[in-house]
Amino acid sequence: MPSLLEALERKYFSDYESEHDEVKDVRTLNDERGSRKRLISIFIPRLSPLMCVPELLVLNDCDIDRAGDFDSIREKCQHVRELDLAQNKLQDWQEVFQIVTHMPRIEFLNLSKNHLSGPLSTSCVPSISNLRSIVLNGTYLSWESIEILLKNLPMLEELHLSLNSYKEILIDSTNIDNNDVKFCENCHCEAYNCRHNAEVDKRSYDKCRKIPPHTALKTLHFTGNPVEKWTEICRFGRIFPCLEKLVLAKCPIKAIALVDDSNEGDPTNNRHNQRANDASHEFFPSLQFLNLSSSSIDMWDNIDRLARFPKLMNLRVKNWPLWENLDCTEHERRQLLIARLPNVTILNGGGVIGADEREAAERAFIRYYMERTESERPLRYNELVAKHGRLDPLVNVNFKPEKRVKIFLTYRDQTESRLVDINRTVQDLKFKLEKLLRLPSNKMRLFYLDQHLKDLGPEEMRFPNKLLYSYNIHAGDEIIVDEKK
Repeated sequence: MPSLLEALERKYFSDYESEHDEVKDVRTLNDERGSRKRLISIFIPRLSPLMCVPELLVLNDCDIDRAGDFDSIREKCQHVRELDLAQNKLQDWQEVFQIVTHMPRIEFLNLSKNHLSGPLSTSCVPSISNLRSIVLNGTYLSWESIEILLKNLPMLEELHLSLNSYKEILIDSTNIDNNDVKFCENCHCEAYNCRHNAEVDKRSYDKCRKIPPHTALKTLHFTGNPVEKWTEICRFGRIFPCLEKLVLAKCPIKAIALVDDSNEGDPTNNRHNQRANDASHEFFPSLQFLNLSSSSIDMWDNIDRLARFPKLMNLRVKNWPLWENLDCTEHERRQLLIARLPNVTILNGGGVIGADEREAAERAFIRYYMERTESERPLRYNELVAKHGRLDPLVNVNFKPEKRVKIFLTYRDQTESRLVDINRTVQDLKFKLEKLLRLPSNKMRLFYLDQHLKDLGPEEMRFPNKLLYSYNIHAGDEIIVDEKK
């Protein structure tokens, strides 16, 4: 397997030597009779090899398992700022650190799907102050190793930990021991005398490794990890107190809740649980973007809790079980979401929510819940009624033409009223009348008589494929059936 240096030279540098500066291409041309006529020599200048690789160095899926000569790496990669080593065979972190330290300007490093799940020793990790972003998707790195990396990457602003099969977060910040704030011993929400029912996970905070807060990190990608509890996600809020962007897509999170309040029980206990869950946002004071698409959330209460995040402006909540059970259109669902999220300005990747769209959504929200019982109305309903007042129901104006009208049907000396589907053709009406009148359709002649224009006489309906509504038929008009002679 090649080293990084070998893969780099293979991709960016000349792999052969030549004594000449030109390459000679000799071609023989034949005349029309097939006999040789003359030789032509073409001289092509040989391109000189690169003296330095570009700032973005992409060497993914090259079977790289080691660094190579460090001095050559430093010489050739002195301008590299972004390095993509995804899907290689790297296993030794010491090789990775040697690569990074010999690229003095590197800011971004992608190590996805390398075999780096082995233990990481504190003694072999240098402090790297220039690295701003690292991608560790599919590396299955242990939390102990992540702790060591965070400690030695003080300027890290973006971290990718997606697709690592993490069911829980086994590191937490020591700032939770602040004596000025008293926390519940299970969910760590602020006091509130939070109490847990028997189904809540009793795993103690003491089982997590204590690490200092990492204040530089702004973006965390955690897509596709099987974490279900929001209490686990809150650990990220304590570890990264300045977090602005959090991606939790395809994580089966069941609720934005610190405790399980889905079961009925002691009313006092339920009130304490509700107060605790109202504080589900407290460890994310700077969060501006949150992606919760394809989670397992199926209750509207979670949207109300998201509305309490103080700086949340950009939210993605696609593919929730909640939407599958909602009896409304996609536009109506968007309106209900906008009305419940007063601070969110971008929803599900759409455009910026303007003042007119928000007002229309809030008014639609009021009308949606005004026909429901008091117990079904969320708290947001009363807030919006106080803002917009009590609204009158919208008048249901239907501009669609009637589908069935009652007309008079006359055959020979008998007249009776019948319902007729005016979206059918004249031929369809004849087929319907066959059984009723015992007269073959090919023997019928139909005449339409407008009740308001009787003086003009009946109009023969001669075109079999013409739709009935095109005659402007209204209730009370007459259709006369005559038999062909």
